[in-house]
Amino acid sequence: MFKKAQRKSAKLRLALAGPAGSGKTYSALLIARGLGGPVAMIDTEHGSGELYADLYNYDVATLTPPFSPERYIQIIKEAEKADYSIIIIDSLSHAWAGEGGVLDIHDRAARSTRNSFTAWREVTPQHNALVEAMLQSPCHIIATVRTKTAYEVQQEGNKTKVVKVGLAPIQRDGLEFEFSVVLDLSIEGHVACASKDRTRLLDGKYFTPAEETGRQLLEWLNMGTGPKQGIIQQIKALLTSLDLGATTDAYWIYAGNKYRAATMDQLTEAQLHEQLKLLTQCQQNPSKLGQFQKLLAELANQQMVSSQGLHQETAH
Repeated sequence: MFKKAQRKSAKLRLALAGPAGSGKTYSALLIARGLGGPVAMIDTEHGSGELYADLYNYDVATLTPPFSPERYIQIIKEAEKADYSIIIIDSLSHAWAGEGGVLDIHDRAARSTRNSFTAWREVTPQHNALVEAMLQSPCHIIATVRTKTAYEVQQEGNKTKVVKVGLAPIQRDGLEFEFSVVLDLSIEGHVACASKDRTRLLDGKYFTPAEETGRQLLEWLNMGTGPKQGIIQQIKALLTSLDLGATTDAYWIYAGNKYRAATMDQLTEAQLHEQLKLLTQCQQNPSKLGQFQKLLAELANQQMVSSQGLHQETAH
């Protein structure tokens, strides 16, 4: 019945929570860039998701009211069918408190039935279906969540006073338990701290989210596939994000020639790390990327010419 517990590769479930101006969207894009692979952003913020188009290539779908869970699920499924690696939901709060969101649906149901409790029995399955769609997605999910200041009434002797106790996410209570990592962002300096971190990479740290954050998380997520396979997955994701997907075969020919290996599995862990470093440098340096693109294009042409020659010899 029981078996030894083993780590398996996983997909990221990350929530970025903070007030307006805390850098949620920007941080989400930086972390996505570190993860590597094509990105789809679901934008509920009136087009603000496209303000960072100069950061790197990503696609945006604007979601307008009503912000029902059903519409979120539909667009998530469309992103999955289009083979995106990462889905950024900016923001998830609209599914709860936005026009046509869960609270709106509940209010309408409560007015109809005149029973608030009964109305929740109707609405809760819709909310749960959205949560399940995020959890079951084959893509990495990064969701931004708006926060508001929360207050608490405390008793001190014969006096009561209202005390500010921090930031409360604009979403259903307990939603944070569905994510692997929850980062709370501050307005000043866009500093993040983890209020939940199953990876144990960020727990207790105060930092500004960056591409490196995404790379660290990806390495942890891929630990279950074995060190070499995890690095190979990172390389494949970087090739896609650098628009080198069409020359993937040429890239592995390049790597095989460089290290005298017949297949990628024959490359050592150190050699794979060296290639990962090279592709990361290409990501950061457009000039270096251009040179590498030219090299791979030449290899791809040579491969095509060789293949055509082989077909002609076979025909004769």
